[in-house]
Amino acid sequence: MNERPLPPVTQLAMLSLSLIVIGGIYLSAHLPKHVPLGPAVALLAASALLLVINVILLSRVPDFDWDRFFQVARWSMLAYLVIAGVILYAFLQDHVRGGTLVVLTLSIAVFAVHVPLLVGFTVARYSGDEGRVAA
Repeated sequence: MNERPLPPVTQLAMLSLSLIVIGGIYLSAHLPKHVPLGPAVALLAASALLLVINVILLSRVPDFDWDRFFQVARWSMLAYLVIAGVILYAFLQDHVRGGTLVVLTLSIAVFAVHVPLLVGFTVARYSGDEGRVAA
């Protein structure tokens, strides 16, 4: 099978998601006591940077099936926004406030964006010319 070269979107997404999960576990392990935010903020920043790099690399792929990507990513985004909302609701019910809530909310946002990007990319990368919508 002759596969075109693509950027390491999957690898970067998995690394980014790993950093978010590590940060979330770190924050959750300290609750309900005071949480030192430095490590969690560093993990969030690194994960967000990987997300931006991933989007830039993906946007530069020539002849990528963007129609299929957005078709799949849109529905995945809807599902992950619901999941993110439920996770955030659980933290609000546990009375998480202040900086900890901000870092958790931003971490959940990165999670809710990166997973649909990964799902959309995975489908679109294997979509052949027969799946593309004619312009």
